[in-house]
Amino acid sequence: MSTIDFTEQLNGLQLFLYNFALRLTNNQEAAKDLVQETSMKAFRYKEKFQVGTNFKGWIATIMRNTFITNYRKKQKNRTVSEPVEELAYGLESTTILSNQAEVNLRLQELMKMFDEISDLYTVPFLLHYRGYEYQEIAEQLQLPIGTIKSRIFTARQKMKDLIESRYEAR
Repeated sequence: MSTIDFTEQLNGLQLFLYNFALRLTNNQEAAKDLVQETSMKAFRYKEKFQVGTNFKGWIATIMRNTFITNYRKKQKNRTVSEPVEELAYGLESTTILSNQAEVNLRLQELMKMFDEISDLYTVPFLLHYRGYEYQEIAEQLQLPIGTIKSRIFTARQKMKDLIESRYEAR
């Protein structure tokens, strides 16, 4: 598809994109930003669009994924913006603290169980646990993304099985 054809199709979908972005963000300015970011990504990856497939669906998927990525980043970076004086009541709490020794023992036990699982599964799982996206893990380990997803799922299942077998016996 030529750049001119691509631009014409993208311009024809601006109203659709804006309405879709508005439904996702519930904010006019954020919707405009999302449309702009989606358009930029579409141009950046226009070679990946396969002629004969659904252009509207392709562009909507880019928008949805962009929104989700931005949402996750915002959730990760949320901070408390209240003055410290207002949070002082938390220091005066009379709640009972948990036994840290018990927590440490359970954590050590879980780590021993985790060591029983092969590195084949634990490496992708730990990367995913630390916040890496599947695609980033796949690139770093030079494996297909489906293999990464499968290994992460398998690691979860193996841990679940080990925990169940260990704690059901008690």
